[in-house]
Amino acid sequence: MDQRNVTRITTIRLLGFQIPQSITFLVFYIFLMLYCVTICGNLLIITLVSYSKALHSPMYFFLSHLSVLDIILSTDILPNMIRTVLVKNTTMSFSDCLAQFSFCVITECSECLLLTVMSWDRYLAICKPLHYALKMNYKVCWILVILCWITGLFLVLIYTLTMSNLEFCGPNIIDHFFCDFDPILQLSCTDTTIARLELTILGVIVVIVPFFTIFVSYSYIIVTILKIPSITGRQKVFSTCSSHLTVVSIYYGTLVCVYLTPNRGQTQTLNKLLSLLYTVVTPMINPIIYSLRNKDLKKAVKNVIKNLIICFNKD
Repeated sequence: MDQRNVTRITTIRLLGFQIPQSITFLVFYIFLMLYCVTICGNLLIITLVSYSKALHSPMYFFLSHLSVLDIILSTDILPNMIRTVLVKNTTMSFSDCLAQFSFCVITECSECLLLTVMSWDRYLAICKPLHYALKMNYKVCWILVILCWITGLFLVLIYTLTMSNLEFCGPNIIDHFFCDFDPILQLSCTDTTIARLELTILGVIVVIVPFFTIFVSYSYIIVTILKIPSITGRQKVFSTCSSHLTVVSIYYGTLVCVYLTPNRGQTQTLNKLLSLLYTVVTPMINPIIYSLRNKDLKKAVKNVIKNLIICFNKD
């Protein structure tokens, strides 16, 4: 019998990025800085929304949960990737690899749905302002957020059941910086056709359908904005959703390129770079984009700094 068919994988070797030794520490410090900026920026958003009464609205409630998802995603990916930069060919157990993949699926799916909910929130606020308070109350906000999380957990269960029906017998090398769906399937010595078909179907449900919903929502929003007579009024209304539109474009664009387009002719290096965009870059720039384009968040930061200065002066 072929040794490949009897040897089960117990450990995984992540190759990460093939970086020249001369710039290893530079890349290490860049990724470490990205991780610190991501955690601090998203924690700042969560703190501001929690303690500032001016930010106690559905839009900022959803934004704080988006920050929670970004923290989980970056913590799931970046620490191990930073270790891979320093220690070439990082080894991890196969169960840890599947756990990393599971957390990634939960956050990615939940974030896709949460961005859709945020677009619906903007649609109601701009196109149906008289019904906004009734349809987007505190209870509805919590129900929508919980549904996003539950859907992510449900999809993880589906993928876990799919993985349990496959045999993984090597080689145990993954040419990526984290355990993603396709690199894991490449380690299987059984037929993965059903698993890949399942990925495509669920990808359409979780990525394409929400993206289409967002597109329709913003089509109505843009039409409503164009009906506003004054240019100043248009700019003011559009500024409330421009940050969300920017984040959606980056996040969904990279997800579609990685998961829903054919990989033929696409180098592994390009796949890594695209994956880097939605796993590392997007969680970092989300709080930056929302902070730079949002007057309420800027005002909340100034108030926090002002209160801290007053406290220090009293002491």
